[in-house]
Amino acid sequence: MRGYEGGRVEKISSLAKTYDRMIYYYFGSKEKLFVEVLETIYIQLNEAEQALKLDPEDPVRALTQLIDFVWGYYLDHPEFVAILSSENMSQGKHAKKSSRLREISSYALSVLDAILARGKAAGLFQPDVLARDIYLVIASLGYFYNSNHHTLSAFLGEPMMSKPALEHWRDVIQRTVLNTVCVPGTGLAPAGETPAEAEAAALVARKKPARAKRA
Repeated sequence: MRGYEGGRVEKISSLAKTYDRMIYYYFGSKEKLFVEVLETIYIQLNEAEQALKLDPEDPVRALTQLIDFVWGYYLDHPEFVAILSSENMSQGKHAKKSSRLREISSYALSVLDAILARGKAAGLFQPDVLARDIYLVIASLGYFYNSNHHTLSAFLGEPMMSKPALEHWRDVIQRTVLNTVCVPGTGLAPAGETPAEAEAAALVARKKPARAKRA
């Protein structure tokens, strides 16, 4: 996918079935158009998040639901990842010119902050955990995997986009976040075992020959 540098107004107007002059009329310049593109992809993410039915009673479940959503959104919207990668290659010069991105980001943080507040009030989450930090953990683990899966597949010699690999990494993100936010000793932070890992362990145990009893 082409970013700002690779996008030509002529190509954009052709894809939009309009004229070059209309792009300049409505947006002023190619640069302003790209700023609006950045704002739009974040707004679309927020709108999808607003449609979530997060568990209002169980903050742990709500947090895992949110993690599942973000991970799934990255997978379902590779254009989101590609546009952000392109913008970061440009040192975020268009994002810095947006007057709306900070306002847009505040929604995502407010959703996470509300979940953490409920967990803290219930004595389930550690009181010093910040929504900003957890947002960065979730976004970093999801974005890096999706933006680098081609090179990671070659480097590690593994099919990083296979269904088992994707499910495993989702579980890793969940375990990492829950181990970070949950109060130790509550039994809510997974002890290094996901449902998939538990099932795999059970399968291995069934296949393993029984140990001979000592005389």
